[in-house]
Amino acid sequence: MTVHFHEEDLPEGVLAPGPIAVDTETMGLITPRDRLCVVQISDGGGDEHLVRFNPGSDYAAPNLRAALADPERLKLYHFGRFDIAAIRHYLGVVAAPVYCTKIASRLVRTYTDRHGLKELVRELLGQEISKQQQSSDWGAPVLSDAQKDYAASDVRYLHALKAELDKRLVREGRMELAQACFDFLPHRAELDLAGWPEIDIFAHM
Repeated sequence: MTVHFHEEDLPEGVLAPGPIAVDTETMGLITPRDRLCVVQISDGGGDEHLVRFNPGSDYAAPNLRAALADPERLKLYHFGRFDIAAIRHYLGVVAAPVYCTKIASRLVRTYTDRHGLKELVRELLGQEISKQQQSSDWGAPVLSDAQKDYAASDVRYLHALKAELDKRLVREGRMELAQACFDFLPHRAELDLAGWPEIDIFAHM
Protein backbone atom coordinates (compact mmCIF):
# COMPACT_ATOMS: atom_id res chain seq x y z
CA MET A 1 0.00 0.00 0.00
CA THR A 2 1.59 3.24 -1.22
CA VAL A 3 0.31 6.81 -1.35
CA HIS A 4 1.51 8.61 -4.48
CA PHE A 5 1.52 12.42 -4.52
CA HIS A 6 1.26 14.35 -7.80
CA GLU A 7 1.07 18.01 -8.73
CA GLU A 8 -1.62 19.30 -11.13
CA ASP A 9 -2.35 16.02 -12.95
CA LEU A 10 -2.39 12.25 -12.70
CA PRO A 11 0.51 10.54 -14.52
CA GLU A 12 -0.54 8.58 -17.58
CA GLY A 13 -1.16 4.86 -17.21
CA VAL A 14 -1.07 4.58 -13.41
CA LEU A 15 -4.63 3.25 -13.05
CA ALA A 16 -5.67 -0.32 -13.79
CA PRO A 17 -8.89 -0.85 -15.78
CA GLY A 18 -12.17 -0.97 -13.89
CA PRO A 19 -13.91 1.07 -11.21
CA ILE A 20 -12.04 3.86 -9.43
CA ALA A 21 -12.67 5.30 -5.99
CA VAL A 22 -12.74 9.11 -6.02
CA ASP A 23 -12.77 11.79 -3.34
CA THR A 24 -11.93 15.50 -3.11
CA GLU A 25 -10.54 17.93 -0.57
CA THR A 26 -11.52 21.59 -0.82
CA MET A 27 -11.03 24.80 1.14
CA GLY A 28 -14.58 24.52 2.49
CA LEU A 29 -18.11 23.38 1.73
CA ILE A 30 -19.30 26.12 -0.63
CA THR A 31 -18.13 24.85 -4.01
CA PRO A 32 -17.96 28.08 -6.06
CA ARG A 33 -16.16 29.88 -3.22
CA ASP A 34 -13.93 27.17 -1.75
CA ARG A 35 -11.45 25.96 -4.33
CA LEU A 36 -10.66 22.35 -5.13
CA CYS A 37 -7.28 21.45 -3.60
CA VAL A 38 -6.85 17.67 -3.91
CA VAL A 39 -8.43 14.83 -5.87
CA GLN A 40 -7.81 11.32 -4.57
CA ILE A 41 -8.11 8.22 -6.74
CA SER A 42 -7.65 4.50 -6.18
CA ASP A 43 -8.20 1.62 -8.59
CA GLY A 44 -8.58 -0.79 -5.68
CA GLY A 45 -5.19 -2.39 -6.21
CA GLY A 46 -3.68 -1.14 -2.97
CA ASP A 47 -2.20 2.21 -3.98
CA GLU A 48 -3.79 5.65 -3.74
CA HIS A 49 -3.00 8.65 -5.93
CA LEU A 50 -3.37 12.23 -4.68
CA VAL A 51 -3.44 15.06 -7.22
CA ARG A 52 -2.85 18.46 -5.62
CA PHE A 53 -3.88 21.73 -7.30
CA ASN A 54 -2.14 24.97 -6.35
CA PRO A 55 -3.69 28.44 -6.01
CA GLY A 56 -4.31 29.88 -9.46
CA SER A 57 -4.36 26.44 -11.12
CA ASP A 58 -6.09 26.23 -14.49
CA TYR A 59 -7.19 22.66 -13.62
CA ALA A 60 -6.19 21.46 -17.09
CA ALA A 61 -5.20 17.97 -15.79
CA PRO A 62 -5.86 16.07 -19.04
CA ASN A 63 -5.08 12.60 -17.66
CA LEU A 64 -7.18 13.07 -14.54
CA ARG A 65 -10.06 14.56 -16.48
CA ALA A 66 -10.01 11.70 -18.97
CA ALA A 67 -10.19 9.09 -16.20
CA LEU A 68 -13.02 10.92 -14.42
CA ALA A 69 -15.04 11.49 -17.59
CA ASP A 70 -14.61 7.93 -18.94
CA PRO A 71 -18.19 6.63 -19.40
CA GLU A 72 -16.93 3.02 -19.22
CA ARG A 73 -15.33 3.46 -15.78
CA LEU A 74 -17.52 3.40 -12.65
CA LYS A 75 -16.64 6.02 -10.01
CA LEU A 76 -17.08 5.08 -6.37
CA TYR A 77 -17.75 7.86 -3.86
CA HIS A 78 -18.80 8.38 -0.28
CA PHE A 79 -21.25 11.32 -0.41
CA GLY A 80 -20.65 11.70 -4.13
CA ARG A 81 -23.00 14.65 -4.40
CA PHE A 82 -20.33 17.01 -3.08
CA ASP A 83 -17.39 15.52 -5.00
CA ILE A 84 -19.24 15.38 -8.32
CA ALA A 85 -20.18 19.06 -7.97
CA ALA A 86 -16.61 20.10 -7.11
CA ILE A 87 -15.18 18.13 -10.04
CA ARG A 88 -17.80 19.54 -12.41
CA HIS A 89 -17.17 23.11 -11.27
CA TYR A 90 -13.35 23.06 -11.30
CA LEU A 91 -12.35 20.34 -13.76
CA GLY A 92 -15.29 20.78 -16.12
CA VAL A 93 -16.25 17.11 -16.43
CA VAL A 94 -19.13 14.99 -15.16
CA ALA A 95 -17.43 12.22 -13.19
CA ALA A 96 -19.94 9.45 -13.89
CA PRO A 97 -21.25 6.71 -13.91
CA VAL A 98 -21.60 6.77 -10.14
CA TYR A 99 -21.82 4.53 -7.08
CA CYS A 100 -22.21 6.22 -3.68
CA THR A 101 -21.55 4.20 -0.52
CA LYS A 102 -23.40 6.74 1.63
CA ILE A 103 -26.59 6.37 -0.41
CA ALA A 104 -26.23 2.58 -0.39
CA SER A 105 -25.74 2.67 3.37
CA ARG A 106 -28.87 4.78 3.90
CA LEU A 107 -30.88 2.29 1.83
CA VAL A 108 -29.76 -0.86 3.69
CA ARG A 109 -28.54 0.22 7.14
CA THR A 110 -31.92 1.58 8.21
CA TYR A 111 -31.23 0.41 11.79
CA THR A 112 -28.84 3.35 12.33
CA ASP A 113 -28.44 7.02 11.51
CA ARG A 114 -24.63 6.72 11.41
CA HIS A 115 -23.65 6.62 7.76
CA GLY A 116 -20.23 8.28 7.87
CA LEU A 117 -17.28 6.59 6.21
CA LYS A 118 -15.63 5.88 9.56
CA GLU A 119 -18.69 4.00 10.85
CA LEU A 120 -19.13 2.09 7.58
CA VAL A 121 -15.50 0.95 7.47
CA ARG A 122 -15.66 -0.13 11.11
CA GLU A 123 -18.89 -2.12 10.83
CA LEU A 124 -18.56 -3.67 7.38
CA LEU A 125 -14.79 -4.15 7.14
CA GLY A 126 -13.59 -4.22 10.76
CA GLN A 127 -11.04 -1.46 10.14
CA GLU A 128 -10.46 1.84 11.93
CA ILE A 129 -9.76 5.11 10.14
CA SER A 130 -8.98 8.51 11.61
CA LYS A 131 -10.93 11.65 10.66
CA GLN A 132 -8.63 14.04 12.58
CA GLN A 133 -7.45 15.85 9.44
CA GLN A 134 -10.93 16.33 7.98
CA SER A 135 -11.02 20.06 8.80
CA SER A 136 -7.38 20.92 8.12
CA ASP A 137 -5.99 23.47 5.66
CA TRP A 138 -5.92 21.70 2.30
CA GLY A 139 -4.61 24.81 0.57
CA ALA A 140 -1.38 24.87 2.56
CA PRO A 141 1.86 25.05 0.51
CA VAL A 142 2.98 21.73 2.04
CA LEU A 143 0.60 18.94 3.01
CA SER A 144 1.61 16.91 6.05
CA ASP A 145 1.99 13.13 6.01
CA ALA A 146 -1.08 12.98 8.26
CA GLN A 147 -3.11 14.93 5.71
CA LYS A 148 -1.93 12.70 2.87
CA ASP A 149 -2.79 9.54 4.76
CA TYR A 150 -6.20 10.90 5.70
CA ALA A 151 -6.92 11.83 2.07
CA ALA A 152 -5.79 8.40 0.89
CA SER A 153 -7.95 6.63 3.48
CA ASP A 154 -11.04 8.27 1.99
CA VAL A 155 -10.65 6.16 -1.16
CA ARG A 156 -8.79 3.16 0.27
CA TYR A 157 -11.84 1.17 1.32
CA LEU A 158 -14.52 2.11 -1.20
CA HIS A 159 -14.12 -0.94 -3.46
CA ALA A 160 -14.46 -3.30 -0.48
CA LEU A 161 -17.40 -1.31 0.89
CA LYS A 162 -19.20 -1.54 -2.46
CA ALA A 163 -18.87 -5.32 -2.42
CA GLU A 164 -20.38 -5.56 1.07
CA LEU A 165 -23.12 -3.03 0.43
CA ASP A 166 -24.08 -4.73 -2.84
CA LYS A 167 -24.75 -7.95 -0.92
CA ARG A 168 -27.16 -6.09 1.36
CA LEU A 169 -28.84 -4.21 -1.48
CA VAL A 170 -29.54 -7.53 -3.22
CA ARG A 171 -30.67 -9.16 0.03
CA GLU A 172 -33.16 -6.36 0.77
CA GLY A 173 -34.38 -6.05 -2.82
CA ARG A 174 -33.17 -2.46 -3.19
CA MET A 175 -30.49 -2.69 -5.86
CA GLU A 176 -32.73 -1.26 -8.60
CA LEU A 177 -33.74 1.65 -6.37
CA ALA A 178 -30.10 2.29 -5.45
CA GLN A 179 -29.10 2.34 -9.11
CA ALA A 180 -31.79 4.90 -9.87
CA CYS A 181 -30.42 7.09 -7.06
CA PHE A 182 -26.86 6.72 -8.36
CA ASP A 183 -27.97 7.64 -11.88
CA PHE A 184 -29.66 10.80 -10.57
CA LEU A 185 -26.72 11.92 -8.44
CA PRO A 186 -24.91 13.97 -11.14
CA HIS A 187 -28.18 15.85 -11.72
CA ARG A 188 -28.52 16.49 -7.97
CA ALA A 189 -24.98 17.91 -8.01
CA GLU A 190 -25.93 20.10 -10.98
CA LEU A 191 -28.90 21.43 -9.03
CA ASP A 192 -26.53 22.32 -6.18
CA LEU A 193 -24.29 24.27 -8.55
CA ALA A 194 -27.27 25.97 -10.19
CA GLY A 195 -28.55 27.41 -6.91
CA TRP A 196 -30.79 24.79 -5.29
CA PRO A 197 -28.41 23.24 -2.72
CA GLU A 198 -30.82 23.15 0.24
CA ILE A 199 -34.15 23.10 -1.58
CA ASP A 200 -36.08 19.89 -2.29
CA ILE A 201 -37.71 20.73 -5.62
CA PHE A 202 -39.81 17.58 -5.32
CA ALA A 203 -41.44 18.73 -2.07
CA HIS A 204 -45.03 20.03 -2.04
CA MET A 205 -44.07 23.18 -0.10
